Amino acid sequence: MGKLAVYKYTTMMFLIIQMISTIFTLVGLFGGDVTPVGNTARAMLVYILPILIIANAILLAYWLITRKWIWASIPFLTLLCCIPYISTIYQFGEYPSDSDARQGIKIATYNVAAFGRETSGFMALDILAEMKRQKVDVLCLQEYSDVCGDKRNSVSYKEYFPYMSFGKQDMVIYSRYPITESKAIPFDNTNNSAMWANIDVNGKNIRVFNVHLETTGFNRTLRKAQKMAEQGLTIENNKLLSSIYDNYTLGMITRAGQANIVAREKQQTDIPSVVCGDFNDVPYSYVYNTMLGDMVDSFKECGSGWMYTYRGNKKFRIDYIFHDKSLKGICYYKQEMTYSDHYPVFLKLSL
Repeated sequence: MGKLAVYKYTTMMFLIIQMISTIFTLVGLFGGDVTPVGNTARAMLVYILPILIIANAILLAYWLITRKWIWASIPFLTLLCCIPYISTIYQFGEYPSDSDARQGIKIATYNVAAFGRETSGFMALDILAEMKRQKVDVLCLQEYSDVCGDKRNSVSYKEYFPYMSFGKQDMVIYSRYPITESKAIPFDNTNNSAMWANIDVNGKNIRVFNVHLETTGFNRTLRKAQKMAEQGLTIENNKLLSSIYDNYTLGMITRAGQANIVAREKQQTDIPSVVCGDFNDVPYSYVYNTMLGDMVDSFKECGSGWMYTYRGNKKFRIDYIFHDKSLKGICYYKQEMTYSDHYPVFLKLSL
């Protein structure tokens, strides 16, 4: 095969890869617009959007190096379409230096992973100390455990947060302002749930939703496979992949149903609202779009830098704070604490 033939073959292969990458990227950008029920393959493309964006960037570089200007326009236009998605995980700009001086309340959400199930209480107290340093006014916790040995964490937290409301299972909202009403929002056949609390902030009511949606099941499947390996049992790679896929799709469909429940609950109030918590799903997914509705993604409004909230090797943004358009975000950030597999997220909000 001559050099010309090799060149034509290579160009054709890159062109095929380009077409596949472009189609998958564009479909993935709209994968969250439809329920994953009956559309799991399309919905799955949302989760590999970062990989597809990198692939298009590499292909753009290739076409530019080889001076194929027409072909270069394809990944270029594809990447332009990805800008709104990229803005959900990265924002240019700096943390506002005047945020502390501006009037507002600070809301935080944190999946505390049952405080590591330790019984001395030091972890819960360390988290409380950090919330004090951050001057948090409303704290939403998921996977919360109130029992700590022979003590209750709520007793320690009450000194700084005099008002609290417990939801179903492991959900709680702590507040420095009076909680006038609250409601638990249970989900069927799961330990996950949501809740809301009406909070009187100097005469103005806001409703804060605390949400914990179904997990992906990914880590649970890997832990099961690791345990089997430690016991000398083997599992075929194709069966492991099939199990991961089945658990992930089941979790995705379950989260979609739970998000619909919370969205319907949100639609029933005209009180200015904040929706936050551990959604266990990525930006542009069906869950993200459903929970967001016509609200504002606070990170896009007043965040900066790279936003991921999961501490593991998978740098995903799965914890969020959204707010109604009648409210105004001042600053949004995460704190890299090591007490959980999640990072806490903070929003200072002007009412």
